This record gives sequence, C-alpha cells and structure tokens, in this order.
Amino acid sequence: MDNNIKIVSLFSGAGGLDLGFQQAGFDVIWANEYDKEIWETYQKNHPNTILDKRSIVNIPVEDVPECDGIIGGPPCQSWSEAGAARGIKDKRGQLFYDFIRILEAKQPKFFLAENVSGMLISKHSEALEGIKELFKNAGIGYELSFKMLNASDFRIPQDRKRVFFIGIRKDLDFKFEFPTTKFEKVSLADAITDLKDTAIPAKEKNKTNGEICQVPNHEYMIGDFSSMFMSRNRVRAWEEQSFTIQAGGRHAPLHPQAPKMKFIEKDKRIFVPGKEDLYRRLSVRECARIQTFPDSFIFHYKNVPAGYKMIGNAVAVRLARFLANCIKKQIIDNSVTKTIKLEYTNKTSLAV
Repeated sequence: MDNNIKIVSLFSGAGGLDLGFQQAGFDVIWANEYDKEIWETYQKNHPNTILDKRSIVNIPVEDVPECDGIIGGPPCQSWSEAGAARGIKDKRGQLFYDFIRILEAKQPKFFLAENVSGMLISKHSEALEGIKELFKNAGIGYELSFKMLNASDFRIPQDRKRVFFIGIRKDLDFKFEFPTTKFEKVSLADAITDLKDTAIPAKEKNKTNGEICQVPNHEYMIGDFSSMFMSRNRVRAWEEQSFTIQAGGRHAPLHPQAPKMKFIEKDKRIFVPGKEDLYRRLSVRECARIQTFPDSFIFHYKNVPAGYKMIGNAVAVRLARFLANCIKKQIIDNSVTKTIKLEYTNKTSLAV
C-alpha cells in the first residue's frame, strides 16, 4: 500500500469521516452527497475532492473511480430508536444495499460503514445479520469486524454510541482488530470553555447571523422547547461529557453554564427558577467542537438548523482519524509480514 491511499466516500454529509481519514494521510478522491443544503460546506472544506451530487441509487458503478477503500455512513433515521425504527423496510434503510452494490463492483482493500446503535435493537436482528452476510460475500468477500464504540472513549467530549462495520478484502489474509485502548476522558470544559461568552442567538425564524459571528458558526437556535425535551434533564456539567449531538437543532443539549434541570414529576422537568437566563442550546460551533471539527472547518447555511443537521449526522472527526490510522497500520503491518514470509520461503527453497 503506497502513501497515496485513495478513498471513495459515500453518504458523505459535511465530511467528518472524510476529514478524519484525510488527517490520517488518506486521499479522498471522490465523494457522493445528495442533500443540496450540504454541498457548499463539503466543497469549500474538501476542495480537492470531486463531489458527485446525484442520488446514490442513480449512480452507475462505472462512474465511481477505482480506490483502495470505501467509507460512509448510510442514512441512520430508519434504524434510530428515537425514530420509527423501520430499519431495512424503509427506503433510507435500504441505501445500505447501494453501499454494498458499489463495494462489490470496486472491490477495494477495505471498507468502513458507520450507523446508529439502534441497529442493535432486537427488531432489527434479522436485517442486521443479512447486511453482515452481504458485506462478507461482496465480490471475492471480506473479513468483517463489527463493534459498537462510544466516542467518549476516544478523547471526544461526548457520549455517542455508534456501530462500525470494517471489512478487509479476503485475499489480504487478515481480519481487522478493533483497538482496546481507552483514553483519558475529555470534558466539556476542555472543549468549549473559551466559547462561553461569545455565542449569539440566531436571527428571527432561526436565520443565520452570517459573518456577524465573532467566531464562525457560534450562534444558537432559538424557540420554545417541546414537552419531550422538557421530560428529561438536558444539561451536562462542565466536568462531564456532552449528551449525543443530534441532527436536529431543537434537540441540541443545553449549555453547561446552566444548572441541571429540576425534576417535578415523571417525564416533567423545569429550568431552575431564577436561573432561566442561563438555559440556551449549545451553539453550532460548540456542537462542532464537541464533534472534534477544527475551528477552521466552516459550515455554510442560511438557516441555523441546517448547521446542527450537518454536525449531528457526522462521524466525530477524532474517532474517524483514530480508526483510519488503525486500518492503515494493520494493512501495512500485514503487508510487511507477508513480504517477510515470502522472502523467507524463497530463501529456504533456494537453499534446498
């Protein structure tokens, strides 16, 4: 495997997974994203990647370039416990098949697919096993590794459980091993303290403030909180990790400057009386920091909720980089081992 490891990205979103792989030295040569609200953000932050804007179902495999790896996170709403959890019965859930269709045609050395932990609920067990079998049998086949990871175990200031499918093409003769390393936790204080006093509210109807923001994207969604939101505590303290950053701004966690919400009765909490002014949603930039996007990564949108959507749907950049480095190291180590074995075999046969 040379230094120019070419990657194709599917269901790219804003490109958190792509950025992590780029930081690990991979070359993301081609990406696909169908949501027009995301195009400007992706293109301006990944200027060297070709972005195909068609729906993946309409992309012939001939249009996808040859590559060493395929990465992506097929839409997760169908598998989410918080949603309808229709899974493979939903058209969005069936987009896994298009990931596999392209994988089968391109036969890269490896692939990585990410999705929500809701895939593990019992009602999806049959569909999940079916997807695993399709991955294993794609083309000449892949050795499949599958695991749920919590981002907070990888120096990300957020509890975020996601499942990862990582496959190594069978002719490479090894199976990817998920790392068992656990790192020291990173707190909200570590990640966003410096942003505490500079956030501004979105404009009316949650329109963006644009370049008025002192820090790019450091604005937060305004508006009422639903009864569902108020049914649970939505505040994590400075020394804790954030709740999961979700794709909907209405469900963004509250800033840790506020005290934890006061319990009234089952499924009902309120803001601590007299402290109501401290309760605001985390800003788009604070959510990006928690997802470990660098401040140089600018999100482009007209409506603030679109910023939350891009960030909440992304893979945490630091976790993506960690997994990318693990994949690269294991493929290179395996290649070196096979070369040494071959050289030893040749020398032995010559000696005989």
